[in-house]
This record gives sequence, C-alpha cells and structure tokens, in this order.
Amino acid sequence: MQRKAYVTSTAALLAALLAGCTSGSGDDGSTDNANPGDAGTATVAAQPGKYRSLPEPCGAVDHDTLDSLLPGIRQIADPVQRDKAYQGDAALTYNTDRKVGCRWKVESADATDRLSVDFERVVSYDNAVSDDDQAKKLIQGLQTAADLPEPSASAATPTPTASAASTASASSSPAGSPGTASGSPSGSPSGSPADASSDPSPSSSAADLQPRVLTDLGDEAYLDDQLDAAGSTAEPRTVTVVFRTSNVIVTIAYEEQPMATGTVPDSKEMQDKARDLASQLDDALNG
Repeated sequence: MQRKAYVTSTAALLAALLAGCTSGSGDDGSTDNANPGDAGTATVAAQPGKYRSLPEPCGAVDHDTLDSLLPGIRQIADPVQRDKAYQGDAALTYNTDRKVGCRWKVESADATDRLSVDFERVVSYDNAVSDDDQAKKLIQGLQTAADLPEPSASAATPTPTASAASTASASSSPAGSPGTASGSPSGSPSGSPADASSDPSPSSSAADLQPRVLTDLGDEAYLDDQLDAAGSTAEPRTVTVVFRTSNVIVTIAYEEQPMATGTVPDSKEMQDKARDLASQLDDALNG
C-alpha cells in the first residue's frame, strides 16, 4: 500500500509540472517582469544630446577675434607676455566633459577689457527627459534670472520721418504760415540742421540695443547689457550673450572698464563684437 501511494504522489507531481510548462509555453514575452503594473509596455528612454564632449575653451577664440575684443593685447611689447595674454587662463573645473571655460584680461591706455567664455554640456539623469530638454530648461531659467525688459514699443513702431512730422505740423498751422508753401514740406532748406535733427536712427538704435532675446543664434539665445556706475570713476559695461545648441550652453561675458572718468563704453560696438564671437562658436560647434 505504501508503494502504491508513493507512485500516485509522484505521478501527481509530474502532471503539475507538465501543466505549468504548457501554460508558460504560450507566453509571448510581452509582460515586463520589472514593471508588473504596466504589462506589455516597453519604456523608451529619452534621446541623448548631440554632444558627448566639449571644445578646449582657451583655443576656441582665435587671435584675430581676441585682437578685436581686447585691443590692448596688440600693445603688449614683450612677445612672451603677449603670447601669454592670447592663451588666457583656463577656468577651474573638475570635469572637463561637463563644464569648461577660459578667461582673458588685458589692460590698455584707454581701458581694461575682460572676456570669459564658458561651455556647459547638459546631461539629463531622468529617462523621461532628454538632454536637449534639460538644457532648454536650464537656459530658460538663466534668461528668467537675467530679468530682460519687455521689448520697447519704439522698437516695433517706427519713429515718424521728417516729412511725416512736417506734414503733421503743416496741417495744424494756420494757412499761409511759414513752412506750408507748396513744394517745401519741411519748411527748411535741404541739408539744413533741421533735416539732421529729424533723423530717427538714434531712437531706433537705443531700442534695438536693449537686453533681448536673440532669434538668429543657436537653438535659443539672449543678450544682456548692463552699465554699472556704482562706486567707480568710470562706467564699466558688461555684455553677456548666452545661447544653446542642442545640449551645450555657451556663455560669453565681455566687459570694458574705461580709464578716463565719465567715459562710457559703446554699447553697439561691444554687442556686435560679443555676437560675432557667439556666431563663431556656434558655427564651430556645428562644424
């Protein structure tokens, strides 16, 4: 009787094992055991960024560009000191694959100029957020912190021309008053000071040079322009251009401190130089 019971138990166990194998053979493998609550759904990681490394920052700016941004560099008589000025000073960093930078400072008879260039490669550690999206979030935070002013109305509304202003003036003047004669809408001879004072360019330039978003640089960019007169005899100006190309954020800071009291660095000239450098770096990244 004991032998029969043993055989019966063994047969039952084999039958159970065979039934388990049969049911498992119909499994198509779509169930993700690591995600039991989301059976049949595969998790797709966000795309990595375009860049896996960064350029050497002190070699990213050529000598011609440094000559333009730092005029005093050509005034350095000692060739060794001049070469050292061109080389710049690398920023302290602990991970050159993630963040690098370089600094230049040159004094001249007219001003002290400073330039810094920083590259940051953004990496997202969230599988649901791509490197590009993380970089976009960071640069938008920087832009918010910069507190750029709202675009000036004068930048969108053209300043009335001399002829338009004269026409408006003539329409409000009594008939026969000076400046209303036919064929002379301006009321002054051609080439007189009145014509020159009607040039709308100064007002338009001031609006165009305000801190603003840039639409022709990288994937997104902005420019800040700050004049700081606090506690100084001359007014230093700092122009900052920040742009993003894929998952790399580039920051350029260009500062000029005049030597002469009351001297103000030219905003347009500094902005043009900083934007030219930004365009060169953007082209190099995409080259």
